[in-house]
Amino acid sequence: MQQINLSQLAALLGGRLEGPGERVIKGIKGIEDAGPEDLAFLANPKYAKLLPACRAGVVLVRPGQEVPEGLAVIRVDDPYLAYAKVLTEAIRQPLKPLGVHPQAVVEASARLGRDVSVHALAYVGEGAVLGDRVVLHPHVYVGPGCRVGDDSVLHPGVVLYHGCLVGQRCIIHGGTVIGADGYGFAPDGQAYFKIPQIGIVQVDDDVEVGALCTIDRAATGRTWVQRGVKMDDHVHVAHNCVVGEDTLLVCQVGISGSTKVGKHVILAGQAGISGHLTIGDNAIVGPQSGVAANIGPGEVVSGTPPVPHKQNLRNLLALRRLPELLERVRGLEAQIKKMQGPQA
Repeated sequence: MQQINLSQLAALLGGRLEGPGERVIKGIKGIEDAGPEDLAFLANPKYAKLLPACRAGVVLVRPGQEVPEGLAVIRVDDPYLAYAKVLTEAIRQPLKPLGVHPQAVVEASARLGRDVSVHALAYVGEGAVLGDRVVLHPHVYVGPGCRVGDDSVLHPGVVLYHGCLVGQRCIIHGGTVIGADGYGFAPDGQAYFKIPQIGIVQVDDDVEVGALCTIDRAATGRTWVQRGVKMDDHVHVAHNCVVGEDTLLVCQVGISGSTKVGKHVILAGQAGISGHLTIGDNAIVGPQSGVAANIGPGEVVSGTPPVPHKQNLRNLLALRRLPELLERVRGLEAQIKKMQGPQA
C-alpha cells in the first residue's frame, strides 16, 4: 500500500476525520493486529469491545459509534464498503500490458484491442474479438466468434466456447466453463437423442464469476447473465436461464434450465432451483433450499419445500423437539392405559 495521510484518506472516502490529519498510514490490518501506521475497520458492532485495546493509526467506524478517547477514526456510512474501496486503491497496479506471448496462439482473423495481455498457452479463435486491456492468463481458451469486452480478465483455465459474449470489466476465475452444451436430450426408445444446443451465453458488464463455475449455452437464443451479477465458486447456470442484475449466487447454487431469476436476488449456498421457474426481484432463498415453485418479489424463504424463513426456523426448532415430544406422548399413552385398567 502506498502511504497516505489521514486527511487524504478521509477525502477519498468522503468521511469525517476525528484525529490528526497529518498522520501517515502505510498498511491495512484487522483491529487486533493493526499498529500505529495501519488502517482498521469496524463493520460488526460485536467487535466494538476490541476498540479500547486497538493500536491502529485510524479505524473506519459508523457515524454513531462510541470510541475511546485518543483513537483516531474516520466516520463513514458503511465501514465495510469504505474498507473495500481503500483496499482496491491500495492494490491497484500500473497497467503493464504484456501483448501477445510468443507461446500464445491467436488466429489471424481475431481482432485484438489496445494494451491486451495474452499469456503463454492461451488461445484466441477465428473471428474472436478482445477489447482494450483484456487479460487472458495461461491456458485460457477463447473460441471462434467470441467477444470479450474492455478491461475484462480471464484467469487460468477459463474456457469460452464458440460465439459466447463477455462484457466489460468482468472477472472470470480459473476453471470456469462458459458455453458448454445445455443438458438437452429427447427420449428415443430405451436411449436418448441429443438435442443440439445452438444458442449462446451472454455475460454483461461488471460480472464476476468464481472458480469452477459452469454457464451452459442456450438451446436457442441465449443464456443471459445480466450486469453486476456476482457468482461464488462451483455455481451452475443451465441453458436459457436469465440471471438478473446485481444478483448474488453463493457457492454450489444450481439453477435448472429456462428459469428466470430477477434483480437483486440472493440465492444462498447449495440452493437448488428447478427449471422453468421465476424468482422475483429482491427475493432471498436460504441455504440448501430446494425450490420447485415460483418465488414472489421480495420473499425471504428457506427449506425444502421453501416456506417463509421465520416459519422455517420455527419448524426446525419443533423438529429438534420431536424425540422429547414422542417420549412424552408414549408416557401419556401408558398412563391412559393404566387408568383404563384391564380390558374386558
